[in-house]
Amino acid sequence: MPTPTETATSTTAAFTAAWQEWHAEHERHRADPHGFLAVTHLHWLGSEAAPLDGVPGAWSVENDVVTVVLGPGESLLRDGRELNTDAAGATVVFGPIAERDGLNLNAGDTVVELAKRGGEYIVRPRHPGNPLLNEYRGTPAYAPDASFAVNGTFVPFEVPRPTTVGAAVEGIQHVYEAPGELHFNLAGQDLVLTAFNGHAPGTLSVLFTDATSGKTTYAANRSLTVTPESDGSVVLDFNRAVNLPCAYTDLATCPLPPSENRLSVAIEAGEQIPYERQEQQ
Repeated sequence: MPTPTETATSTTAAFTAAWQEWHAEHERHRADPHGFLAVTHLHWLGSEAAPLDGVPGAWSVENDVVTVVLGPGESLLRDGRELNTDAAGATVVFGPIAERDGLNLNAGDTVVELAKRGGEYIVRPRHPGNPLLNEYRGTPAYAPDASFAVNGTFVPFEVPRPTTVGAAVEGIQHVYEAPGELHFNLAGQDLVLTAFNGHAPGTLSVLFTDATSGKTTYAANRSLTVTPESDGSVVLDFNRAVNLPCAYTDLATCPLPPSENRLSVAIEAGEQIPYERQEQQ
């Protein structure tokens, strides 16, 4: 029969192994050939048609409709279908697109992201040859520590609350629906975080800063995804707190945490400042 020490050692080893597997998969996803590290430009569309670096055609937007005028020989595909079917060129339209939604087009080796952020339309070409992607060295992180995986409770609001937050790009704002709060205790402090709906069904997303922000972790934000049980119980494993794209590139429009999610406690867990940002400090 295992001794208490052997049991604790086995539990710690299993916790560490699970975190390492998760972190490796997260790194693989981040280094995708057409992921956010591959973004080469950030273009904000206006009402006047204009050519965009790294993208074929002349682009404009008006009344929630994006128009692209393709010249002779310019190629743009959607779902594998060539949009320029005329030797003299073509005019194609897209939209409307919902906030925080988008679509991907193809131009040779480039994926052209057309999206809506902060009420504005943007175009971001993503190319696998982008130096930021090719020179990426991974993201440093704190060693996994089970004491930063804490139990909490999801407390829903009577009615979800629209919550306006700032963005990494000056001049725009994001509005998220907050279905409730996460209540938990960490380092002897009772804490509360406003939660937004996550990307996957049944999940919640939390944007936060803490006493490590700007020191060992990225100053603007980190993100944590949690999955509450039907009774509201939830585990907040801050070892899995991750950086958003704005920690790596200035071509991102990431949201900032709401003011109540700026914690005074030091959460020495999860991802740290990327190496590239460390060298800029």
